[in-house]
Amino acid sequence: MVQIDLFRNETEFKSFAAGDTIFREGDTEKLMYVVLEGEVQLSVKGHAVEKLGSGGVLGELSLIDAAPRSATAVALSACKLVPITEQRFMFMVQQTPKFALQIMRVVADRLRAMDERL
Repeated sequence: MVQIDLFRNETEFKSFAAGDTIFREGDTEKLMYVVLEGEVQLSVKGHAVEKLGSGGVLGELSLIDAAPRSATAVALSACKLVPITEQRFMFMVQQTPKFALQIMRVVADRLRAMDERL
């Protein structure tokens, strides 16, 4: 999986305890997260599909399209996550082409992994 290192020195983050739900499938919040510390489990329709660690990205689709969340994210351990708003995401895509390419790779990797499961 692609890891995003642009945020490793970020000082503004949200903390989640092990077992906390970060977001649920069907939610409409427009916010992406980058994992600074800890592990997060992504599940689709109750089936675990991916485990993310430091540098992992979750919720990116909410900033790309207007559809509800396609997965549920749960903290597997104490986590620090950097929230990325739509405004910040758009700025970063415009100002940092490498960031945009990394997000496209995350989406492509997840699509390929899902294809393999089917």
